[in-house]
Amino acid sequence: MVEKRSINDVVFNIFNYTFFILFTIICVFPFYYLFINTISDQGLVSKGLINFYPRGINIKNYIALRNVHDLGSSFIVTLARTIIGTATSTLVSGFVGYLVTKKELWHRKIAYRFMIITMYFNAGLIPWFTTMQMLGLTNNFMAYIIPGLVSVYNIIMVKTYIESIPAELEESAAIDGASYFTIFFKIIWPLSKPILATIAIWCAVGHWNSFQDSLILMSGAPKLKTLQERLYIYLNQSSNLAASMSTSTTGLSEAQRQEMLNTKTIQYTVAMVTAIPILCVYPFMQKYFVKGLMLGAVKG
Repeated sequence: MVEKRSINDVVFNIFNYTFFILFTIICVFPFYYLFINTISDQGLVSKGLINFYPRGINIKNYIALRNVHDLGSSFIVTLARTIIGTATSTLVSGFVGYLVTKKELWHRKIAYRFMIITMYFNAGLIPWFTTMQMLGLTNNFMAYIIPGLVSVYNIIMVKTYIESIPAELEESAAIDGASYFTIFFKIIWPLSKPILATIAIWCAVGHWNSFQDSLILMSGAPKLKTLQERLYIYLNQSSNLAASMSTSTTGLSEAQRQEMLNTKTIQYTVAMVTAIPILCVYPFMQKYFVKGLMLGAVKG
């Protein structure tokens, strides 16, 4: 049978679908715009003539990435820090979140409240840099991993989620002689996949998009600079070159103009290459992300 709908329902559905279609277009268009500019004629791109569809389609910009200095090493560094940092941070946050649910933990309430305080107060950039320097984490790949091992917000999410799991499961395992490690890895970890997947997405996006730590801590180790900092460098190069063109009274040579043109198109291409990997990961993790986010927020 065909369900009869009132005028209000029809109007609401039209408005609802229209709004979400427009919202989707607004979200997707920046990536589409970036992509069509990377495969279009460089001259048209520099004049701002590529807006809705590509013209003079080619893949020269992507081929030219092979000549970009240190881009390959930056990609490897970013990929390594994303994989290692996400895995370790998810594991540590998950286990610490499990521990703070145990009433027998020594001074559990004090430790938990102390962790929460750190969410609201921090010493600032200079003390942070001094601390990292004293620990030998400048010009060191581990500077990307160690500071992000423990995230208080992730611990709170895991703690809230674990408290929704029936305590009888842990009690029965404890009666059989299982240790905390056994209970966590054999029972809690499999049951906490939604919230752990949610945390993994947050960590992966954070590591992939991070550039401030690379900018500040890796000044003496160019080979350890991340992909995002490389993009930041190309953005600055393009801006500086454009400024010199607009302020020059004698004009720039054809070689300088071509350098600006190449910098701008390469900047678009690097930005696209930087965004693609993390965009490809999210669709596969979305179902865990939504479920974990909702269930982790059930209890306060």
